[in-house]
Amino acid sequence: MAKTKTIFVCSSCGYESPKWLGKCPGCNEWNSFYEEKLTSHTDVGGKNGEKKKVAPKLLKEVEGKDALRTHTGIGELDRVLGGGLVKGSLVLVGGEPGIGKSTLILQLCDKMQGEGKVLYISGEESAEQIKLRADRLNIHNDDILFLGETDISLIEDAILEIKPKLVIVDSIQTMYSDEISSAAGTVSQVREITSRIMRVCKGNEITTIIIGHVTKEGNIAGPRVLEHMVDTVLYLEGERYFSYRILRSVKNRFGSTNEVGMFEMQSEGMVEITNPSSVLISEREDNPSGSIIVATMEGTRPLLIELQALTTPSVFGLPRRTANGIDYNRLTLLVAVLEKRAGLALGSQDIYLNVVSGIKIRRASSRLRNGFSMWF
Repeated sequence: MAKTKTIFVCSSCGYESPKWLGKCPGCNEWNSFYEEKLTSHTDVGGKNGEKKKVAPKLLKEVEGKDALRTHTGIGELDRVLGGGLVKGSLVLVGGEPGIGKSTLILQLCDKMQGEGKVLYISGEESAEQIKLRADRLNIHNDDILFLGETDISLIEDAILEIKPKLVIVDSIQTMYSDEISSAAGTVSQVREITSRIMRVCKGNEITTIIIGHVTKEGNIAGPRVLEHMVDTVLYLEGERYFSYRILRSVKNRFGSTNEVGMFEMQSEGMVEITNPSSVLISEREDNPSGSIIVATMEGTRPLLIELQALTTPSVFGLPRRTANGIDYNRLTLLVAVLEKRAGLALGSQDIYLNVVSGIKIRRASSRLRNGFSMWF
């Protein structure tokens, strides 16, 4: 017999409350709670209502195994993953719409030729759309299977029947379960779908890549618990109107989170860049005004990038500060230091700062800070 109860869930962090709250205690967001009805079944045992008995094991009796990796054939992707895809792992790839997530993953499917069957599950695009992209990218892997479905029950049956080497889910926000009454893409749906995919794929040692949308803040849409459930979380970053992309690891249970990979979006797909510094400063003129080359660290890889700065007299009472590719608060901090220590009168100046090629700097080294001082 099923019982129905009503709860309120925060759309930002997944915090649950028995009543509606104006401000979420978990993430401090306002007006983020929505009503959701949950149906629970009293019969939680097996076929006869009996629960399965489990017994703990001594840790010293467990046989340790090295992670079995499969090289993707894409050097920059292998670098970020820590050497390749781990058998039975669950990888979450996030990024803004149109940034190149599906393109990169489809190229990965082509590189898996000869390794086994690849099941591409799409809830957003039809088979004809995927075929058009595959033709443009010159995909020749004959072992790629396409499934256009959003019902997780049918997806589970297909995975168990085919037993593929690799499963692609594009995207997790389009999948739904009939056991939950809320709409697809909500917190409860995303959490339930990820949990069921994880049980099926890990139980059969099937490597799975999940593609997820991001919010306007740049985080993967859905509860933060989604990132805790998977083994690896990758973000594909870059400006849509620039051709360069950075693949950054923010979580990796089988490797370092300090590695980044760099790609260039071209007509034939994502092309990996083995020497990013030579590309980022290749079109720079000799000693241009307001421009400087600085060294920064992206993961464990040093990069030489070009920074551009411009100051103009403000025509309004409040001067404007614009930062592209670097944290705005860091810019205001550096301006305050220059005013206090260097004696520069920047209070009446509009200041514009730009990182060339759409790269976003997250770590500031001492050489980068010295580069700021050389501008003004």
